[in-house]
Amino acid sequence: MPISRGTLPRKAVGAAVPVVLAALTLTACGGGGGGGTSADGKIAGDISFQTWNLRANYKDYFNGLIAQFEKEYPDVRVKWVDQPADHYADKLSADAAGGTMPDVVNVSPDLAYPLARAGVLTNLDKEPASAKYRGEYTPEAWQANEMPGLNGGYAFPWYLNTGPLFYNKALFAQAGLDPDRPPKTYDELFADADAMARHSGGKVATLAATPAIEDFGRYGVRLMNADASEFTYNEPKGVELLTRYKQLYASGGLDSQALTNGPEESGQKFLEQKVAMNPGSAHDLSNFKENAPTLYKNLGITDAPDNTGHPNMYVMGLGISSTSRHKAAAIAFAHFVTDKRNQESFAHKVAIFPSTKGSLDEPYWTRDDGTDEGRVRVAAARMLKGAVNYTPVVMSDEMKTVLQNQVALALQGKKSPQQALDDAVAQSDRLLKQS
Repeated sequence: MPISRGTLPRKAVGAAVPVVLAALTLTACGGGGGGGTSADGKIAGDISFQTWNLRANYKDYFNGLIAQFEKEYPDVRVKWVDQPADHYADKLSADAAGGTMPDVVNVSPDLAYPLARAGVLTNLDKEPASAKYRGEYTPEAWQANEMPGLNGGYAFPWYLNTGPLFYNKALFAQAGLDPDRPPKTYDELFADADAMARHSGGKVATLAATPAIEDFGRYGVRLMNADASEFTYNEPKGVELLTRYKQLYASGGLDSQALTNGPEESGQKFLEQKVAMNPGSAHDLSNFKENAPTLYKNLGITDAPDNTGHPNMYVMGLGISSTSRHKAAAIAFAHFVTDKRNQESFAHKVAIFPSTKGSLDEPYWTRDDGTDEGRVRVAAARMLKGAVNYTPVVMSDEMKTVLQNQVALALQGKKSPQQALDDAVAQSDRLLKQS
């Protein structure tokens, strides 16, 4: 995914691949199982490696990485292709359908799913050359690349991300709340938000955004059935969460413009101290320090409220084309890029986090060095311990929009929470079947 130097991306780009599965199936060398050319064991040949809008800021890093790999494996030549952020999913889909997909491709789980389903990505758990590396990654990171119904992982975990939650200690104290004890569960969140709204007469909200699918996951809602063929977030626990958000919206605990707020608007509300909690990054800290020194002085950093014991994370990976002519070389290179040494090296250059076992126990991710970047880095790294990717891999952008629109109708009182979620599930299930 695109990465901005020195900032902490809040999420992977959630584009859904507009894949015509029938066309892909015709060009794939086997459907659904990641079939195709098997690794012959010889690490040799010319392979292509595709990234997602990384050349502009990281050209020297990747050129050096490739040179190092080619030095270790002199019989391999790697051609690096970098695609722009815009229409990356469309390009990936077109290449897959045309049989021209690169040997190693940068994918998020939602991009990998339709490709894996069509048989154009390798099932790494079924390839001896790749399955042996599974234990090098955290179980949660590997599981994030497992595809429902396809029995295996379809990408080497690469970098992880999450976003800590900023909160305004002064606003908490003014509302009679302990500024050193921010809410950790949703019960605490709703209680604190109610107190904040009552104390301020509805002038200070606690949150600026409506709940997304990740919130339902963190609340403990079952999002899909076992084989990911139907959405289930309209179960009673999901209705309970939306009902509580509706009450929050009515009381002023949720910002009055939450239905239309984007990340920039939410961030501005927090900067103006009209909202008490908001996701953020090291870049935001620098902005507060310069433009809102009072806020900066009273800024706290905490985890997002969670009822499950497992925070949310986003994960990027490297998938292997199932039709690669030099699959052994492709697997070796993808593992090389994502091994412990190289993941940690990359994560020292940009605000992302390694997915390899033990990496997040290193001092760089556990000790605050006194900088804004270090403060956020340590807080976010702590959140990634045991984190999972709550967004179902089959959930497209269109399905996310469906949920957002139905949530808005419930908050406005135009539908009951139950009806809104029933309708969101029904529409999303139809879209899922059409795909």
